[in-house]
Amino acid sequence: MLFNSFEFLLFLPIVFILYWFVFNKNLKVQNSLILVSSYLFYGWWDYRFLTLIFFSTIVDYIIGLNIPKQNSEKNQKLLLWCSVLFNLSVLGFFKYYNFFVDSWLDLFSTLGYEIKGDWTLNIILPVGISFYTFQTMSYTIDIYRKKLNPTTDFISFASFVSFFPQLVAGPIERASNLIPQFLTKRKFSYEIGFHGLYLIIWGMFKKIVIADSLAPIVDDIFLNYENHEGGMIFLGLVYFGFQAYADFSGYSDISIGTASLFGIKLMSNFNYPFFSRNIVEFWRRWHISMTTWFTDYLFIPLKIHYRKSNSLVNFLVLLLYFNLIGLWHGANLTFMFFGIYHCLLFSPSIKFTNYFKLNSINLSENKIFPDFKELFKVCKTFLLVTIGWSFFRAETISESFLFLNKIFLNPSFPEFNRSYLFIYILPFIIFEYMNRKNINLKGNKLLKNPFILSLLILTILNHLTSSFNFLYFRF
Repeated sequence: MLFNSFEFLLFLPIVFILYWFVFNKNLKVQNSLILVSSYLFYGWWDYRFLTLIFFSTIVDYIIGLNIPKQNSEKNQKLLLWCSVLFNLSVLGFFKYYNFFVDSWLDLFSTLGYEIKGDWTLNIILPVGISFYTFQTMSYTIDIYRKKLNPTTDFISFASFVSFFPQLVAGPIERASNLIPQFLTKRKFSYEIGFHGLYLIIWGMFKKIVIADSLAPIVDDIFLNYENHEGGMIFLGLVYFGFQAYADFSGYSDISIGTASLFGIKLMSNFNYPFFSRNIVEFWRRWHISMTTWFTDYLFIPLKIHYRKSNSLVNFLVLLLYFNLIGLWHGANLTFMFFGIYHCLLFSPSIKFTNYFKLNSINLSENKIFPDFKELFKVCKTFLLVTIGWSFFRAETISESFLFLNKIFLNPSFPEFNRSYLFIYILPFIIFEYMNRKNINLKGNKLLKNPFILSLLILTILNHLTSSFNFLYFRF
């Protein structure tokens, strides 16, 4: 079920009414409603994959219960590895099997060995599998690290895994934040509820008006890139960057706003990334729930393990970190090059003697937005990030390098329609700046303005006919 669909428009108020006005006196019944609703939400896409998410839930629930019961750390670690390998095997099979098979076949072909037969499989990628497998995996890791006690309430745990507002495209929540909220009696707050509605409307605006309006022109540029000069390719990357940001941050806003309607607080997933002054800051602001996951469960443990190693080993750790971030987005060499590109940009900016502190984001107004003297840094960072989108948007590595070749060797700008810049992107940037205090349901002064709110709703309704799927559903 899509957030920007008629079905969800009916689904949400029905679940909301049942949740607060029918089953509000019993916490377990409320959680059961969340669980059933979440399975209905996910099964609307393809009910067959409900068995996959249910099986994943059972495995990590049982392993989580048994890790503290073991008498030795060796047995605890064995159970942890059972959870990690199970989750990575499921993710690897559905998302990466064909990628690795094709890569090995290409390697043998390069060496002069032809392997006959069709080794690839016609596999459907389950929607949101990268999100909920990472979410359940972090649960058992935190129990092993003694940062979290396992829950004995299966309904609450299953609700944590499948909570429909963030099931398909995040934010990737931590059990330490979400499970206690399912175990605690929730009270409805009109203030938080209205904040949630405002955030849903703003998220819908970003998705339907900004992202979906840019999508056709982006597709037209890159499906016909042979006919365009480098300036137009670069402009297409600028458009794509704003499309991706508006699409995914729009989903995150809808997700956070929807969760708040049920008394659940989710983490903020974006923090105005295009106002970043350097690449380090960009990755502190972009898809925060994913970057902090890789930081906490991959980068920091490796940094601790190799803390006495030389700079080359530290660089290899950083390279692995960004390669996995790239591959997390998709089974394609283009995403690996996307990770390598950002690793190369990132490495000069980081002191390897310090931990990669993506968690410590200063959300104060003065730090979020640069002053006039820092605008050059912002423009430079935006330019570097935009160049990197060539790997993210291309279908193949050769195609991405063709984009770059045209941009740098033939940078001329032909005549083009500038309306997208002035109708969508520039007003969007201005509104983001004016609404800068609206982080994780704080502020919302602009969205509370009846005129602006009405204008947003009317604009959304006017653009409903051209709505597309969310970009990050493929991940």
